[in-house]
Amino acid sequence: MASTSDWLIWALLSAVFAALTSILAKVGIEGVDSDLATLVRTFVIIIVLGAFVSATGKWTNPLSLPRKTLTFLILSGLATFGSWVCYFRALQMGPASKVAPIDKLSVVLVAIFAVLFLGERPSPKDWLGIALVGIGTLVLALK
Repeated sequence: MASTSDWLIWALLSAVFAALTSILAKVGIEGVDSDLATLVRTFVIIIVLGAFVSATGKWTNPLSLPRKTLTFLILSGLATFGSWVCYFRALQMGPASKVAPIDKLSVVLVAIFAVLFLGERPSPKDWLGIALVGIGTLVLALK
């Protein structure tokens, strides 16, 4: 298992890139259908990630993965598709400063799903933070 500082650095970088995604996408989807914009973005991801995986020597035949792994990665991909299509549509219709925080309500949902499906048990302190994220989302969403 990676140390706390390892995963924390990657998680913080993820947040920075997610924030940049919202801002860059908001500008990029002006006058363009959000579904087409999502497709273009996905092509870029496929090309860049394919090059990254190849360059780092991590390529292996995906069909050689265990059936359970492949099934759940496919389901995750379908969930990502749904998230991206909905996110880009919302971003095209609403302000990035409101859409992105509401999208982060996923933090609350991940905690709930992790308890229900993964058997995780957040501490009371963790639940307080999760509740604050939920409350913050509601405050930002209200007019």
